[in-house]
Amino acid sequence: MINTVDDFVAEFNKIKALGWIKTHRAGPTGIGKTLEDLLGIPENNADAPDFGEYELKSKRIGASSMLTIFTRAPEPKRANAYLLNKYGYPSDAYDNDDLVLHSTLTTEKFTKIGNTGRHLKIKFDDEKIWIASDIEDEDVYWDKEKLRKAFEKKYKGKFIYAFAESRGFGQDEEFMFDAAFEFSGFSYDDMIDLLGAGDVYIDLRIGQYHGGKNSGKLHDHGTGFRIKEADQPKLFKIKKKIA
Repeated sequence: MINTVDDFVAEFNKIKALGWIKTHRAGPTGIGKTLEDLLGIPENNADAPDFGEYELKSKRIGASSMLTIFTRAPEPKRANAYLLNKYGYPSDAYDNDDLVLHSTLTTEKFTKIGNTGRHLKIKFDDEKIWIASDIEDEDVYWDKEKLRKAFEKKYKGKFIYAFAESRGFGQDEEFMFDAAFEFSGFSYDDMIDLLGAGDVYIDLRIGQYHGGKNSGKLHDHGTGFRIKEADQPKLFKIKKKIA
């Protein structure tokens, strides 16, 4: 079990020397699972460091996939239910006519919402981030100072980002780990700048349960602030190569 950065660097250099390594799990989380297994780090979904004071992140070099930075519902209470009722649409993914609302919003342009003929985007000023339609600004928003406190609480620690080349797909994907960096000093202001530039997105993810006792019932997956995998290091002030 590794406990320090020096421990990590020593083990990571051994992993680099292995060359191409087959994924230990198919799908987007395969790279993280593979590296954790090789380092002897048990899978941990708790809000706690992976080792010492560090949280470990793994990235595919050149990947265009999206990562969730943070999940937080907008205000006021039941704002997502309001959006669903106003902008939701039936989906062919379900065998009923209940409404869903899946959309990735940006500040850059209006996004078409299903087959509703409506469009939404993100706007913000010094105090709020809010959702606007092509007709009106909605009273659905995030208070920026509340959001700052929530983000800075989540990202108050230190992170190690390991980068790897990848090839193949699914269960046949392979990784060649290349470099690792230490990141700290999460910058909320930089996150807001990236949002303004259209590089941070807000996902509305309101659907239905597919099976089980709740099948067909409303399932709010959480409103996510998301960023392209390759852009996530831009959220930190301190960046230092360690391996």
